[in-house]
Amino acid sequence: MQILLTVAVPLIGMVGIALAGRWPNLREGVTLLTATVNAVNVWTILPVVLEGGRPAVSVIEILPGLPLKFEAEPLGMLFAAVAATLWIVNSIYSIGYMRGNNEVRQTRFYACFALAIAGAMGVAFAGNLLTLFIFYEVLTLSTYPLVIHKETEEARRGGRTYLGILIATSIGLQLPAIIWTWHLTGTLDFVPGGTLAGKVQGVSAGLLLALYMYGIGKAALMPVHRWLPAAMVAPTPVSALLHAVAVVKAGVFTVLKVIVYIFGLDLMSSEPMTNWLVYAAAITLTLASLIAMQQDNLKRRLAYSTVSQLSYVILAGALGTAMGVVGGGMHIAMHAAGKITLFFCAGAIYVAAHKNEISDMKGIGRVMPVTTFCFMIGALSVIGLPPLGGSWSKMLIMVGAADAGFQIMIGVLILSSLLNVAYLMPVPLRGFMFRPPDAGDGPVKVREAPLPCLIAIVITSALCVVLFFGAGEIYDMLLPITEPGGGRR
Repeated sequence: MQILLTVAVPLIGMVGIALAGRWPNLREGVTLLTATVNAVNVWTILPVVLEGGRPAVSVIEILPGLPLKFEAEPLGMLFAAVAATLWIVNSIYSIGYMRGNNEVRQTRFYACFALAIAGAMGVAFAGNLLTLFIFYEVLTLSTYPLVIHKETEEARRGGRTYLGILIATSIGLQLPAIIWTWHLTGTLDFVPGGTLAGKVQGVSAGLLLALYMYGIGKAALMPVHRWLPAAMVAPTPVSALLHAVAVVKAGVFTVLKVIVYIFGLDLMSSEPMTNWLVYAAAITLTLASLIAMQQDNLKRRLAYSTVSQLSYVILAGALGTAMGVVGGGMHIAMHAAGKITLFFCAGAIYVAAHKNEISDMKGIGRVMPVTTFCFMIGALSVIGLPPLGGSWSKMLIMVGAADAGFQIMIGVLILSSLLNVAYLMPVPLRGFMFRPPDAGDGPVKVREAPLPCLIAIVITSALCVVLFFGAGEIYDMLLPITEPGGGRR
C-alpha cells in the first residue's frame, strides 16, 4: 500500500492544488503538505529495503503475464528518496521564485509539477519494463506544459524539441527494444543477474543495447541530447526539476536499471559488442563539457554540464563492474544535490539582479554573497572535491574503470573534472573578485533573492556536504544489486 501511495499521494495533491487555485496561500500550502506527506511515505519504505526486503505489488494484468507491477529495490529506492526529498525543497524555492518573478499560470505549474513527481515515483518503483515505460511517458507528457510555461514563441519552439525528441526516441527505439526483450525471454520482469543472461550475444546484444540507450532519451546521450538545452526556456524551478529531481534522473536511473536487471553485469563485462557504450559515454561527457565552456548564458552552460554529468552514470553502467554500478547509482544522488543548488542559484540571480549572462555577473558575489557562496559549494561538489558528495561517486566510477580494464577512462574522467573547473568556477570567482560595475566607489548594497529561495539554496548546498559523510550508507544499500541474488524477496 505504501508503494502505491507514492504514486497516489502526488495525484491527490494535484487535484487539491487545482481546487485551491484561487487562493495562492492555500494552493502553496497544499503543495508543501503533499510533498512532505509523500517524502515521509517514501522514507518509511527505506528500512525494509535496507534489511534486504523487496516488497512488491501487482495492480492489474494489462496483458497475459504483463501486470502493472511495482517493486521497491535499492536503486529505485535511492531515486525515489532523492526525488521525493527534493520536491519539498523545490516547492519552497518555487514559492519565492514564482511570486518574486510575478509568473503567470502558477496553479498549472504546481499541478503539473505534482503529476511529474507521480510519474517519477512510478518509474522509481516500476516492477517490470512495461510499468516503467508507461510512467516514463507520463513523466514526459506532464513536464511539457512546464517547459512551455511562458508560452512565448521561444518557449513553444523549445517545447516542440523537448517533446519531439523524447517521444520519438521512446516510441521509435525504446519500445522496440522492450518488445524484442519480451520475444527473447518471455518476460519483462527485472531479474537479478539479468533477464537476458544466456539469451542474447554478439551483434544482437550490441544492437539491443543501442536501442535501449538511445531509446532512453532522457539520459541525453549524444546525439539525442538537444532536448535538454532546448528546455532551458522554462522557469528555473522547472529546470531544477528537469536536471535534478525527476526527468534526467529518470533517464540515467532507467539506464542503470536496464543494465543491471535486463542485461546483467556478467553479460556487459563479457560481451565485446557492448563496449561501444563506454566510448559513446566518454565522448558525450567530454564534448558536452567543451560546449559548456562556450556558453555565456548560465542556464545553458549548466544544461550542457548536465549532459556531461549524465554520461558519468552511463559510463559507470557500461563498465559492467560492481564498483562502476555503485558509483553510478551514487552519482544520481550526488549530482542531484549539486546541480539543483546551481540551478537554484542561477534562478535567484535572475530574480534579484535580472542577469542571465555570465559576462554580466562581475561582482555578483558582493551583491548576493549567500547565493554566490552556495553556487561555489554546488560547483565544487559537481567537480568532485572533498568534503563534498560528488567526490565519492567519481572515485568509485574510476575504480570501476580500473576493474574493467579501461584505464584510459580514468584519464577521461580526470580531464572532465578539470573542464568542470573551467566552466563552473568562473562564476563565483568573478563574482567575489570584482566590484559590481554599477556600484561606484561606495559600499555595495546586498540584494539577495526572496527568503524562500535562499532557504532552499542553503538546504541543498548543505546536502552536498551531508552526502559526503553519508556516502557509506548509500554504498551499503546499493552494493546488493550487483550480486546475482539481488537481495531477499
